[in-house]
Amino acid sequence: MKTKFTIITVLFLSITGINCFSQIAGTAHDFSSETWAPAENKMCGVCHTTHNAMNEPSAPLWNHESTAVAGYTLYSSPTFDNHGGTTITDPSASSKLCLSCHDGTVALENFGGVTTGTTYIGSGSLIGGAGGDDLSKDHPISFEYTDALAATDGGLFTPSSAASGLGGSIQEDMLFNNKMECASCHDVHNKYSISHLLKISNVNSELCLTCHNK
Repeated sequence: MKTKFTIITVLFLSITGINCFSQIAGTAHDFSSETWAPAENKMCGVCHTTHNAMNEPSAPLWNHESTAVAGYTLYSSPTFDNHGGTTITDPSASSKLCLSCHDGTVALENFGGVTTGTTYIGSGSLIGGAGGDDLSKDHPISFEYTDALAATDGGLFTPSSAASGLGGSIQEDMLFNNKMECASCHDVHNKYSISHLLKISNVNSELCLTCHNK
């Protein structure tokens, strides 16, 4: 029998447009078999709560402790040279939510006010290296992907007009305040039912070629 917490949380997420319970089942974000998650919180409660949520505007009713990293080593490359006046910054709020588990600095069970957990994300899902603060070897995030950037770079599609393949433009479907973030490529609730929680399959580099004009 489902607990009141699960029923209320799923109802809330459905009303707010995040009808995620069935899509999450069986994915990497399905914690139902994890011993570190209390029975009543195994599906939604690791990230969301119906009451006493944290003040986190980037996610509804957020429930998980934030990353402990104050500053990251950011991606740097001669091919990313302040094109169009944009720069790579420390992860924005939405990406920091992902890194709260994936940079390995906060225990997975640190939610609902718990701060003493001992279970950390496995190496296969770790982003940020051994110390959790090195993003220099991963696709850059938290930079403005603008028409100006695309025009100056020459190897990117124009985000305001190029189709994303998801029904709208790259800007509409994949950017957050015009920025590339973790959720530009991934959907944490597995809305699209694609492996690795992707929004677009990367078979034959399809996901990459959504933005990169090669």
